[in-house]
Amino acid sequence: MKVIKPVLSALLLFALISSCNKYNKIFKSKDYDYKLHAADSLFAKKKYRTAQLLYEELFPVFKGTAKFEELYYKDAFCFYYMKDYLQAQVLFKGFLEVFPNSSKAEEVDYMHAFCFYKQSPKLELEQVNTTKAIGMMQTFINTHPNSARNKEATEIIDKCRVKLEQKEERSADLYFNVGQYRAAAIAFTNLLNNYPESVKGDEYKLKIIKSWYRFAKLSLEEKQIERFEKVIAEYQDFADRYPESKLLKDAEGYSSQSQNNIKAIKNEQITSSVKR
Repeated sequence: MKVIKPVLSALLLFALISSCNKYNKIFKSKDYDYKLHAADSLFAKKKYRTAQLLYEELFPVFKGTAKFEELYYKDAFCFYYMKDYLQAQVLFKGFLEVFPNSSKAEEVDYMHAFCFYKQSPKLELEQVNTTKAIGMMQTFINTHPNSARNKEATEIIDKCRVKLEQKEERSADLYFNVGQYRAAAIAFTNLLNNYPESVKGDEYKLKIIKSWYRFAKLSLEEKQIERFEKVIAEYQDFADRYPESKLLKDAEGYSSQSQNNIKAIKNEQITSSVKR
């Protein structure tokens, strides 16, 4: 491996130098139309890095001319195809500001939103761009209600919402797994409120019940009755919301145990009172 890495580095350097030599004539030329034609040709051949360098050089030359719109458009797509979604996003936005009435405006508006989606990170990381992608795609749909791209935009919104839901579920599960049951109950409640139509709604509700039950079991005796009653109330809500759920019996079990615990506590209180 120690031998291979320097060899690979040398080959990469050689390829870079060769590429520069290959296009040296184009970069040195003072014929800007020739350069633009060369950049377009390279773009068509998917040589996006070299094409982008030429477009960047030609930006001030063709600004304000009839050729500037197409140049700007392709420059933005160079960054997109190179997977530099942040820079592509900036350029797509800039294109819309410079050419709001362009025939390409709808496509570019969609690509601007799509770049946020492409920047959506792994589930473990902060989901700022995922949230932004939802907002941008919804804005696109609202702005272009008859667009053929709205079906895909809606699908992307759904994917992003699923991702945010999974992120929130992980956080709630973490509270439960480390024994912070009150925090887990609140987190799962918020999760269910945020995603009321989720296919996992009954699972979240059962986890709310389990969390409150465990919280009640670990509570001081004077707090337990009130907290077991919370479990029972959550079960009743479960039964109302998900009467056909396969998890209904599990939820009912926690309710029954809570009722039994309340009876046992009250009996013990009565016994203690009589002894006094």
